[in-house]
Amino acid sequence: MSRSPGVAAVDAPTSGRLPIPLTALFDLVAVTVFVLIGRASHEEGLAIVGVLQTLWPFVVAAAAGWSIVYVLSHVRSSDDGFGHDFRPERPSAGVTVWFCTVVVAMILRYLLHQGVAVSFVIVATIVLGLFLIGWRVAVSTIARRRGRVTA
Repeated sequence: MSRSPGVAAVDAPTSGRLPIPLTALFDLVAVTVFVLIGRASHEEGLAIVGVLQTLWPFVVAAAAGWSIVYVLSHVRSSDDGFGHDFRPERPSAGVTVWFCTVVVAMILRYLLHQGVAVSFVIVATIVLGLFLIGWRVAVSTIARRRGRVTA
């Protein structure tokens, strides 16, 4: 029984894919860990209000990155379905999320007078890059290795 390519793609199992909510949770945890480490290293305390005050610009910025990844997946999609190729767990998507998280968060912090010292921007760029791209590379590597073992 032969299927058209469009039907096969819809019916195919999503092996190697992380559920979108889990991917979003990984990003949220990565950004939260970054904020907690920063607040602890500067002895700013871990009171919930203070953490949330520091965290929200980064969460909003990561959401902006996710939105861009989603729109780009539509633009690049060969299918008529919106977001058909939406794969936020890919390392390439992580680069976009990382870039947006740093840039948009720093703009928000600047506008709200929360501080954007050059050293902070450098540290945030490096650490968020390691966190937001790093977990994606690890998951991608594990998925490829499992694929080789089962193939």
